[in-house]
Amino acid sequence: MSNLAKYFNGIFEGVKSLLIGMRTSMRVFFRRKITEQYPENRKTLYISERFRGTLVMPHDENNQHKCIACGLCQMSCPNGTIKVTSATQETEDGKKKKYLVKYEYDLGSCIFCQLCVNVCPCNAIEFTNSFENAVFTRSKLVKQLNQEGSTCKAK
Repeated sequence: MSNLAKYFNGIFEGVKSLLIGMRTSMRVFFRRKITEQYPENRKTLYISERFRGTLVMPHDENNQHKCIACGLCQMSCPNGTIKVTSATQETEDGKKKKYLVKYEYDLGSCIFCQLCVNVCPCNAIEFTNSFENAVFTRSKLVKQLNQEGSTCKAK
C-alpha cells in the first residue's frame, strides 16, 4: 500500500469513527429526558432492591437479633468500618459463650462492598436501600447497630 493510500485510508477511518460517535450522541440527545424531582417525589421514588444504602441489624419485637459476635464481618471489612465488641459469659452447663456488647458501624468510611453481609453465618446484618444519610458532622455517621438491651436469639 502506498503512502497516499495509507493517508486517505487514515482520513476515511477517522471520519467513519467521528460519524459513529455523532450517531450515538444524537441518539442520546433526542431521547426523552428522565429527571427526578427528588425532594418532591419521595413518595413515588423507585429505588432498586440491589441498592446498598445503610447497614442495619434487624431486631424482632422482643428486641432480639441474630448476631453471635463471631467477628467475621469485622475481619472481612477491607477498611475497618465495622467494630464488634464482645464478651464471654459462662452458661449453666459450664461452657463459655460469646455475646455481643457493641456493634459499631462507620457509614462515612463504608465502601458498600457487602463483604460483611456475605460472610455473616447467621444473616444478622443486611443493607437497606435508605439513602438519605447526609449529616453535618462525621461523628454522626458512626452508628451502633445493636439496640440497647438487645439479646441474641437462642438457636
